[in-house]
Amino acid sequence: MAAGEEQSREYLRRHRLPELLHRLGALLLFHRPERPREFLIQVLERVKAGRRAEGEYPFLMDEDNVDAMFSLLDVLGQGHIRPAQYREGAST
Repeated sequence: MAAGEEQSREYLRRHRLPELLHRLGALLLFHRPERPREFLIQVLERVKAGRRAEGEYPFLMDEDNVDAMFSLLDVLGQGHIRPAQYREGAST
């Protein structure tokens, strides 16, 4: 692997850019805003504020989404799920 390519990979890894881009893409697809560029700017401003502990970090799912997913996994209504079910839900 060429030195320039290795430096580029290290830069991406160090700044966690693939994860950030994946999250931004997921947020866009989840919310489908009319003005995607403005939406992304707002999200990045929230990330920036969250890192300074001045705000909440933007999450893909809100509490209602988590409750709905839990209900889908807890088909018997027991109020708990097995670790394997948790891993399955977390991977989607």
